[in-house]
Amino acid sequence: MSRQARHDMRNETWHVKTIPMKTYDFDTIIPRQGTGAIKFDALEKVFGNADLIPLWVADMDFATPDFITDALKARMDHPIFGYTAEPEDYRPAIIDWVAELHGWEIRKEWLSYIPGIVKGIGMAINALLEKDDKVIIQPPVYHPFRLVPQKNGREVVFNPLKRNDDGSYEMDFENLEAVCDDRCRMLILANPHNPAGITWPRETLEKLAKFCHGKGIIVISDEIHSDMALFGNIHIPFASVSPEAAACSITFGAPSKTFNIAGIVSSYAIVPDDGLRERFYSWIEANEMGAAPLFSHIATIAAFRKGADWRRQMLSYVEGNIDYVISFCKERIPQIKPLRPQASFLIWMDCRSLGLDHDSLISLFVEQAGLALNDGEMFSPGGEGFMRLNVGTSRAILKTALTRLETAVQAIPPKP
Repeated sequence: MSRQARHDMRNETWHVKTIPMKTYDFDTIIPRQGTGAIKFDALEKVFGNADLIPLWVADMDFATPDFITDALKARMDHPIFGYTAEPEDYRPAIIDWVAELHGWEIRKEWLSYIPGIVKGIGMAINALLEKDDKVIIQPPVYHPFRLVPQKNGREVVFNPLKRNDDGSYEMDFENLEAVCDDRCRMLILANPHNPAGITWPRETLEKLAKFCHGKGIIVISDEIHSDMALFGNIHIPFASVSPEAAACSITFGAPSKTFNIAGIVSSYAIVPDDGLRERFYSWIEANEMGAAPLFSHIATIAAFRKGADWRRQMLSYVEGNIDYVISFCKERIPQIKPLRPQASFLIWMDCRSLGLDHDSLISLFVEQAGLALNDGEMFSPGGEGFMRLNVGTSRAILKTALTRLETAVQAIPPKP
């Protein structure tokens, strides 16, 4: 049996609907105000209204699973919180999780803790690029991919995705060839894609790897949503697709999206190539960036050793939420066309048929519907007229939000 066949079998097994040992609750609404959650406590500052339904920041409103909180509480029972050594099972837990879910066998020496994926992008830029080097991004895409290079004094080059007639996206390799010059030294890849929720096909990743390796371009593959493939789709790690991909890439991952522990800061880097790893990790070591806080190790080990069943149930609930949104919009707000994501809990909403300009679209959601979403323009060119909806919340919240949106859309005055 081939390696791909074994991977496919593992993936199918991973998604089999079995009777769980424990049923987890994703319906309960948990108040988060006053906990320091940006999603809630920054509403007044960002939107001017603290009473909006928050469906913007990409964390979930589900309780962090008990096997993680129990592990953290157990350590907190000890009254001393001194300098921390890396636990023996930290790297094996990551290695086993990635192999089981994605069929990618990584080695201990390839791994390093990093203090967040966006921070990791900034670290890689400063460690690996000259001041006049350029960074390629593929909009519409997660806005820090643009902001971090720019704030670090690098020029950002746009290689926009091509939007197909059915609303899906694909990479534009002709444009990539056209915009790439000899100062382009890094490409930041969203794999899976944010905000469109794309799990990239193997052929696309292979083609990108061949191009970037041939041009001497380092690929930073943000794979934070990798464990959240939906509806039978499969995530393929970029570095796993070919020797060229492994030689030119740095992969960033974390349990934070899947297990709702973004505040614990539990990210890691994977760098297979010896030379690239030496360049990047020596910079991390020199700047004392590779030592994880105490609770990061504990949460990561608990998530990856005990989280398979919780993950299955969470993804099933998220799939139900996505189905609900798509059905609701089709039947009751046909002017808004959600793109069914192949991964993650974020839905890219095409609102262009409403015929509203940017300010009017924001006003519709915020002032008329009382909803806080991310507007598409923040994701760079190609995001105009879109909104990003976070469905990592209780179904009851979604029902209220969509009913409000329906009422607001119905109240749009007809154009003369």
